[in-house]
Amino acid sequence: MTAVHPHVRRKARERAVQFLFGLDFTHYEWGDCIEAFWLDNPSRPGVRRYAEQLIEGVIKHRSELDEAIESVLNRWAPERVGRIERNVIRVALYEMRHGDQVPETVAINEAMEVAKRFGSEEGPRFINAVLDRLKGG
Repeated sequence: MTAVHPHVRRKARERAVQFLFGLDFTHYEWGDCIEAFWLDNPSRPGVRRYAEQLIEGVIKHRSELDEAIESVLNRWAPERVGRIERNVIRVALYEMRHGDQVPETVAINEAMEVAKRFGSEEGPRFINAVLDRLKGG
C-alpha cells in the first residue's frame, strides 16, 4: 500500500466518524447511502478512499470492536458512552487491530484529535483511557 499523508488520514478519520455516527441513527445499509454522504461532504479522492476503508472495516468488525470496548469500560454502562466517542473509539481500535502502517500511539493520538473536534469536552480524556486499556490486544 502506498503511504497516505497524515493530513489525508486525519480528514478520512473525521469523515468516517461522521458517517458512522449518522449510520447509528439510520441503520441503513452503508453501501446504499455512502454516495449521498459524499455529495453532502465533498472530499479529496485520497480522503474518500481511506475513509471508506475505515468505514467498511469498522462495520465488518463491529461486533468484535464493541465487545472489546465494553470489556474495558469498568463501571460504565455501554449506553452511557456517547455516539461520537463510541465511533471515534471504533475507528481507532479498528486501525490499531486491523489497519496497516498505523502505530497504536498514532491511532490513539489521532482519536483524541478527532474527539476534540466533534466530541464532548471530556471525550478526549475518556477515549484516551479506553484505548490505552485496549493497546496490545
